[in-house]
Amino acid sequence: MRILVTGAGGFVGKNLLQNLRAIAEGKNRTRPGLLIEEIMEYHHSDGPARLEEYCARADFVFHLAGVNRPEDPAEFLAGNRDATAALLEALDRQKNPCPVLLASSIQASLTGPYSQSEYGRSKRAAEALVFAHASRTGGRPLVYRFPNLFGKWGRPGYNSVVATFCYNIARGLPIQIRDPEAELELVYIDDLVEEMLDALEGREHRCECRGMENLPDPAGAYCCVPISHRVTLGRIAELLSRFEVLPQTIWMPEMGPDSFEKKLCATYLSYLPPEKACTPLRMNCDERGSFTELLRTPRSGQFSVNVSRPGVTKGQHWHNTKWEFFVVVSGHGRVRQRRLDSGEVTEYDLSGEKLEAVRLLPGYTHSLVNLSDTEDLITVMWANEPFDPSRPDTCFEPV
Repeated sequence: MRILVTGAGGFVGKNLLQNLRAIAEGKNRTRPGLLIEEIMEYHHSDGPARLEEYCARADFVFHLAGVNRPEDPAEFLAGNRDATAALLEALDRQKNPCPVLLASSIQASLTGPYSQSEYGRSKRAAEALVFAHASRTGGRPLVYRFPNLFGKWGRPGYNSVVATFCYNIARGLPIQIRDPEAELELVYIDDLVEEMLDALEGREHRCECRGMENLPDPAGAYCCVPISHRVTLGRIAELLSRFEVLPQTIWMPEMGPDSFEKKLCATYLSYLPPEKACTPLRMNCDERGSFTELLRTPRSGQFSVNVSRPGVTKGQHWHNTKWEFFVVVSGHGRVRQRRLDSGEVTEYDLSGEKLEAVRLLPGYTHSLVNLSDTEDLITVMWANEPFDPSRPDTCFEPV
């Protein structure tokens, strides 16, 4: 398959291209039936001759090019309607009926706050051209009215308020919110790219557009990304403030598998300046070695790393409910645990040369000893709940 992408240098274009290349080069194997022979990137500066050449070879077109923030409002029609017309006319001249996916906008609904949108009018005109082209060629129209988009590589102050918030907060700059209760519909860039790849394989999600709503409908005239998130500006700012202080608090907010929180955190991290990607951890040191918490979570426990000096024994305590998970990653150590009500003792010798995990069980007093006379013992630890000094659930008892 030969694919043409217009607007390849934009926010959506850059994300789509990286994923298309990964599939073409065999680095992304999630779509084994998608064989990409050539990816053609078209930029406005390439000129009509290059567009004609690409339109002669394309099997599928992602038409992402457009104008959304011109200095002169007259540029809306030229950059959206007329550019779409030029693309479709070039395909017609080459007698190429290949599918065309149009990146339109919710503003094309011309309802609510967008009722007077010149940008929306120009996009709606482009939509009409794509629908007419599909009808003329017998193809399937692939018109997407995108709401607000967010994700890596968005331009702050241009693509979305999320990009602006992430960029500013990552750099300690202020953000402005007029109405914290203002709600946005947001689509994550990775969800969008997955939908575009679905469309490339002929499995697009159809919908009907009712005002600013995309209503799922297998027979619908439009297409949509099936996953979107409705969230207030205040909630976005609140989450970003938590992500900002994560290196100091090491408290990671709750994040479900496909949650907005997970996607927003990934987006925020993509805006971090390089010098902020590495932060020091608080090491609790004494003559025995050190203990350093890596991360705390509300429901998934606490992650830590422990360093024991040669010959040192640590632990010698038990828990009622808390249980732990030890993995020696360097050195040679021994875990011992004794069941309090029976006196039964179990020992486990662990080495960084063969990674094994030992579970420290509730109701067992346990210890960790470094068996080396010369090397430190380094152990990665997980506990099912973060340490709470007001309710430590830790009682001293030699094994």
